[in-house]
Amino acid sequence: MRRTRRLHRQREAVVDGGLRLTYEQFFDRCDRWSAALQRLGVRQGDRVAYIAPNVHPQLESFYAVPQIGAVLVPINYRLAADDFAYIIDHSGATVVCACDEYLETVDGIRDQIPNVEHFIALTGRREGWLDYESLLTAQPPEVERPDIAEGDLLTINYTSGTTARPKGVMITHRNAYLNVVGTLIHLRLGIGDRYLWTLPMFHANGWTFVWVVTAAGGTHVCLSKPEPAAVFGLIRAEQVSWLCAAPTVLISLANAAADVRRDVPRGVHVVTAGAPPAAATIERLEGELGWEITQVYGLTETSPFITVCDPLPEHAGLPAAERAVIKARQGVELITSGELRVVDTETGEEVPHDGSTIGEIVVRGNVVLEGYYRDPEATDKAIRDGWFHTGDAAVVHPDGYVDIRDRIKDVIISGGENISSIEVEGCLLRHPAVQEVAVVGLPHERWGEAPCAFVVLKAGQNVTDKELREFARGKLAHFKVPQWITFVDELPKTATGKIQKFVLRGRVPAIARQ
Repeated sequence: MRRTRRLHRQREAVVDGGLRLTYEQFFDRCDRWSAALQRLGVRQGDRVAYIAPNVHPQLESFYAVPQIGAVLVPINYRLAADDFAYIIDHSGATVVCACDEYLETVDGIRDQIPNVEHFIALTGRREGWLDYESLLTAQPPEVERPDIAEGDLLTINYTSGTTARPKGVMITHRNAYLNVVGTLIHLRLGIGDRYLWTLPMFHANGWTFVWVVTAAGGTHVCLSKPEPAAVFGLIRAEQVSWLCAAPTVLISLANAAADVRRDVPRGVHVVTAGAPPAAATIERLEGELGWEITQVYGLTETSPFITVCDPLPEHAGLPAAERAVIKARQGVELITSGELRVVDTETGEEVPHDGSTIGEIVVRGNVVLEGYYRDPEATDKAIRDGWFHTGDAAVVHPDGYVDIRDRIKDVIISGGENISSIEVEGCLLRHPAVQEVAVVGLPHERWGEAPCAFVVLKAGQNVTDKELREFARGKLAHFKVPQWITFVDELPKTATGKIQKFVLRGRVPAIARQ
């Protein structure tokens, strides 16, 4: 903020619908909101919670709250009311800021969040809520900036909590800063780049792009809902050069109708993470749209990036399909993130770099969380002997590139053989009729368990389970071919777009009868 204010004050900072702000105007708003929060009694260390999509007041929170030493709690707006209540209460937030579509929901849980002193409507108006714009514009931009240490808390980011209560990941100023620096080193955004907000800002602080884009002197282009028509429309209208997207969003873009994708600019840089993308999706977006896809890997607990799939000069001459396979790997350590190993879960020894021996990814270093907020038991379980255990199963190739094969709990063991559900999914996604697929292990009388595929077909496409199995049999070892294939309209997902495989595994009785 300080550096960009000096160097790029007249450059365009934010586009949000019809609103356009220079960095001078944007930072003036941030300062006014910082001063307004202080006038409301917010002090260093206090928590301020936000429930908002990708609108400019949400972006402003990532500057206005931290610069007064307060702790930002960006909440996943797709969660249920009970989750809102738990996170607000557990974090100890004294201020809640929300957009108009969430005001009624928050009013319904006020009795569960008694420590909240102020409710701020970022957009819209409602009785019992203070108006964000009125408070901001009435307040002079005179901020009392306390001394902030690099180990002080910056944000508490709550995980989605698919099977248990959400956990509050404590991210420090140092954690996030070093992720920003590493991202800029490896991805090389620069002055004049225009970044489209398809990734939710609440999601691991927008993978720190809330600060990366500003540090680069780029422009933030806000988008509340990443629907393909809106994404392609803004890419064309705003000459977007960068965006981040989870694989589910990439799939929707790759399968958008031709008229939606028409005249889309080539050369858009796309950063993807959250789940391993299929090589077929990468190959299609790069081949048909001329975009550049970069795979990164990380978790909310690691600020979030641990690895990046950095291209090497020797990759340039490979056929497109082979390049896509390499790009679907998780890659190598970021220069700034710390140390990564893939270790045997029983011995703790590093696995050989042979591309086949599976172990768990463990990391230590600059970006690993301070701990889980008010949850020492979960912290001690995740961080052992100084290493954060990710729960992700991976192999390491001879060239040092890490390649995730599954979550540890999702590896399918059939007749004593390990099967990567990601490998099977990647194979089925190459079938022209398949839009999405999730593979899980289900009980099998003979083999203990066997793969089952849940498949979403593209609109207007038809294929039988027998045809899909024959397709897979031509590309996979036969024991990896799904024993069952079930066609579904959609896959169950978390609020951040990750497929909920535990839900699919719960369908065992229905599958067993087929």
